[in-house]
Amino acid sequence: MNSYNFVLLGDTSIAGELGKKGTSSDITIYDRKTDDKIISYCFPNTYPEKLQPLLQSVAMSDYAIINISKLDTFLGEQLVAVDIFGIKNGFILYSYEIDAEKVRNIIKNTGLSSFVILDSLDQLKNGITKLGQDFNNRVETKIEIDDDDDNKGVCVSIDHAFDVKGVGTVVLGSVRQGEIKPYDELILSPANKPIMIKSIQMHDDPVNISKKPSRVGLAVKGVSAKDISRGDIITSSGLAKIANNEFQIKFIKNQFFKGDLSETQNYMICVGLQIRTVKIKQIADTNLNITFEKPLAYIKNEKCVLFRPDSKGMRIMGYGIME
Repeated sequence: MNSYNFVLLGDTSIAGELGKKGTSSDITIYDRKTDDKIISYCFPNTYPEKLQPLLQSVAMSDYAIINISKLDTFLGEQLVAVDIFGIKNGFILYSYEIDAEKVRNIIKNTGLSSFVILDSLDQLKNGITKLGQDFNNRVETKIEIDDDDDNKGVCVSIDHAFDVKGVGTVVLGSVRQGEIKPYDELILSPANKPIMIKSIQMHDDPVNISKKPSRVGLAVKGVSAKDISRGDIITSSGLAKIANNEFQIKFIKNQFFKGDLSETQNYMICVGLQIRTVKIKQIADTNLNITFEKPLAYIKNEKCVLFRPDSKGMRIMGYGIME
């Protein structure tokens, strides 16, 4: 069973045409199951007021659908988010008021230049139906996996957690690396707590194995839902790296962010699905030394996106790579 995880941006009113509504918080998830695939669509329902769920929704996804009903600053911010997170496969749907040539000019020098541009919902549905191994060659993920011992193993990124009567703790998330099976003994990070996978579901059906990039529901033993936060990761022992209060990145600035970095300003970062308030302790050329209070977990070579939520214009400042 193949899995496809989309972020739906722009005009999200078409979500009900694409799937059935599932989990909903500041991020809403729709999904649809066919004979050979499970397709999930998530979108940030508190955007543009809050930037955080936009970044998290994009980080959860391997593909994007951008439904353009108007050209504005917020569309530009969404396109930048998709580009920074490295999503190169997807669809752009535009309404009759939009000049398709303008859309092509906007994306031509970005990673979105390979997106399929469509002008009707029927075309979009048909394109999604034809998804397969030949769809733009491969899935782009947010973690660039190396062929070394540091990055071998399992990684599941958690986006929701809750307690279910008679079942216990259940987490929803995506398999970002490797494969998981019932009774696997893994580690929840950054808490560094050992857990066991009791059972796995995909689209409400029990399964005995789930591989990247599947969305899964996991019943887990060893931790309560109140001890789990969005962005926590479940990994093989030794795979997750923990930053307790400081790390350094080589910063690549978003060309559309017009502000300057300051050592006295509070900013925020997104690492995986984790959000932290940070300060820039030191700036030396393009190297940023970032300090924060609450620990975060990451996989080698994962992206760290720096943003300023109170900026009047573009809020995404740029990104660096976690080593």
